[in-house]
Amino acid sequence: MAIFLDSGIHSEVKEAMAWGFVAGITTNPVLLAASGDVSLNALRQLCKMVPGRVFYQLMSMDLDSMIREAQAAFSRSPSQIVLKVPCTLFGLQAVARLSLEIPCAVTALFSPAQAYLAREAGARYVISYLNRSTRLLGDGVALVEAMAAVLGNSSTELVAASIKSPAEAVAALNAGADHLAVPFEVIKRMSHHPLTQQAIEEFDLAARSSTAA
Repeated sequence: MAIFLDSGIHSEVKEAMAWGFVAGITTNPVLLAASGDVSLNALRQLCKMVPGRVFYQLMSMDLDSMIREAQAAFSRSPSQIVLKVPCTLFGLQAVARLSLEIPCAVTALFSPAQAYLAREAGARYVISYLNRSTRLLGDGVALVEAMAAVLGNSSTELVAASIKSPAEAVAALNAGADHLAVPFEVIKRMSHHPLTQQAIEEFDLAARSSTAA
């Protein structure tokens, strides 16, 4: 079980990697655009900053172009790159061709049937959009649970993404997600609780009172 930072912004990546418990990063064209660079050169820079996995989403639409882009991206850092491939018929064909040599994650799935096909195509990961599925379909947590059931007893691991709150992160794990892809600010919010701060202040007060005595 791992938590990945869902970001391509260099300042966020640097800070999150310094925390020591974030396993890597997940990106997509929108996240890379926020950093100002969607090129493969940006991918190379991110790989230098991250010791673990770097998920890169293919932007090509047809099969041959997907294969070429996948090979070019993977060559940037073969020990780190995981290819994110949208769940289309072309995307699944690309995964079937690439997955024996390159770790692939099928993304933008909205049904257990798609998760099943991704598994059969050889995907190492399936990425479910929890919050977006709740907004568009009604119950993203139930979808994570259904996908986890379809993927059970296989080598395909379920990553819950589109996480907008600590509560959604925990709900995804309870529903069977193997990993989480979480934005920078949400990870920070997960580390905080007002009662924790209250306890720290009480400990500090007790320590200072003892020292003064």
